[in-house]
Amino acid sequence: MTVDDVFQVHQIEKATFASPWSYESFHYEMTGNPVARYLVAEVNGEIAGFAGAHIILDEGHITNIAVKECFRGRGIGPELMVSLKQYASNLGVAYMTLEVRVSNIAAILMYETQGFVKVHIRKKYYEDTGEDAWLMVCDSLPAADPDFEEPETLRA
Repeated sequence: MTVDDVFQVHQIEKATFASPWSYESFHYEMTGNPVARYLVAEVNGEIAGFAGAHIILDEGHITNIAVKECFRGRGIGPELMVSLKQYASNLGVAYMTLEVRVSNIAAILMYETQGFVKVHIRKKYYEDTGEDAWLMVCDSLPAADPDFEEPETLRA
């Protein structure tokens, strides 16, 4: 994901979530947050979905993942998860966490197929409705790609 993608990503975010992140929040993730890593999925040049995480030491915390409604049901969400887990592994992450609304059965099932397990209920986690969230964790990440580099990679 780049700064140029922020507008489309924000449109998907607004259409997907009851309490969406602001445009400025996504812009900051791309320009000022050193722990943020985001991916987009494109179909014929159009952003079909996105996924992001904050990488801190050996933990990756998934911040958000969404697929544009007209592209749902095509496996884009699971593919974004696979790619995000690989990216995180390449950066040295040993496990990933996320929160998901207890009522979001479709997302929970997708996360479970990706190796996430429910470990704890976070009571009244969502401010907009007071709904609880499942804290889910995955420690079955793919092996890191030994040839992976990004601009921030340091070489001794």
